[in-house]
Amino acid sequence: MQINKGGCNSRDGAWREERERDGTEWRRAALTGLPEMAEVVMGGSGNTVLRVAKKEGGMETQQHEGSSLPQAKGATFLRTCFNGLNALSGVGILSIPFALSQGGWLSLAFLFLVAILCWYTGLLLQRCMDANPLIKTYPDIGELAFGHKGRAIICIFMYLELYLVAVEFLILEGDNLDKLFPNHDFKLGHSTIGGKQGFVLLAALVILPTTWLRSLGALAYVLAGGVLASIILVLCVLWVGAIDGVGFDEEGTLLNWSGIPTTISLLAFCYCGHAVFPTICNSMKDRSQFSKVLLVCFLTSTFTYGSTAVLGYSMYGEHLKSQVTLNLPIRKMSSKIAIYTTLINPLTKYAIIINPIATALEETCPLRNSRPISILVRTVIVVSTVIVALVIPFFGYVMAFIGSFLSVTVSILLPCFCYLKIDKGLKKKSRIEVAVIVGIILVGFFIGIVGTYFSLKQIMDHLRK
Repeated sequence: MQINKGGCNSRDGAWREERERDGTEWRRAALTGLPEMAEVVMGGSGNTVLRVAKKEGGMETQQHEGSSLPQAKGATFLRTCFNGLNALSGVGILSIPFALSQGGWLSLAFLFLVAILCWYTGLLLQRCMDANPLIKTYPDIGELAFGHKGRAIICIFMYLELYLVAVEFLILEGDNLDKLFPNHDFKLGHSTIGGKQGFVLLAALVILPTTWLRSLGALAYVLAGGVLASIILVLCVLWVGAIDGVGFDEEGTLLNWSGIPTTISLLAFCYCGHAVFPTICNSMKDRSQFSKVLLVCFLTSTFTYGSTAVLGYSMYGEHLKSQVTLNLPIRKMSSKIAIYTTLINPLTKYAIIINPIATALEETCPLRNSRPISILVRTVIVVSTVIVALVIPFFGYVMAFIGSFLSVTVSILLPCFCYLKIDKGLKKKSRIEVAVIVGIILVGFFIGIVGTYFSLKQIMDHLRK
């Protein structure tokens, strides 16, 4: 496939002509009938970036107004850095200390390794976008590289990741509410529901009406809270250790090889913001600065994650739970602030997270514009996530599965495959670069296979208990 500054030849030229003729930036995959993700795209850490779009015929589209890039208007460098940090700052920070406790102190090196790999694959996505000015989203890159099948594959992985993050939100709510109100059971008729399960159901009932809203604009304003929530959490953990008397006296273990797969899988989850990187890049006033944005975001996130991991592990050692908030002393005000901050975000983000899935399903229904059908679809999604959260209430191990299977695929493997396919006609690509990318692919496959196996094994072992 030959690519020049103006776009692509052969099949890619036809792709460009089709998109110019249609005049939209978000297209539906013809193979599967899946619509592009509307209104919001999720970062792998559970955070989201709102995309302003225009309603047209029941689908979310955004009109293309020319192919010259960068656009005259757009986000500044600092605002783009903030958006990137928000994409990388999510619920994953809660499990970073647990990840370190699984692998030992030396496993902290994998934090930097995963960060470097994901930073580099983020650069590959930027290069893919530079190949054609019509590329605006991650699925666009998949379509340019592999046609409609590529778009469909990326959409499926992104939707599945969204769904499981929604499940994680419910598990998180149940665990932390049970921490605030221990030994609290719910009576339903002649039946008694345990604390965690009851709180999951209660959280779902509170969330359900927000999923019926046609406009999520009011909820979208809370999306910028990911960075703030992470800062509050780190400060609260530091306060508990330094001021509230917990201390930093736990020695921990140097290295635990058996826990390394879980550690790397959890780290992969934390760094998978690639689903929104093309959207963030496209929003910039000067897209050529996006590589610097990625560097700032990954350096800052690595510092935040590393600080939280070291603080939590030195405070609680091998006794760390899947979420560091579950270890904090509940009677301390700093602990309550951390837990309430943790609880608020999922309640407001759940509806935005599942909205693209609901939109995709509604587009396949004959009565796609029916309000009752929309409510039914969204209710079924909520009920299904509640069932999964009740059956598999293991926050850390579910996150490890998401990280090893979905995050590794979306953030490490697919960017490499797409770049090699799109850029294979360029003469300037060195053998060293190709060797590095092939090496990343092999590492990604190894992490994905081993991590997925161990996470599923841990889930099954806990289900048997």
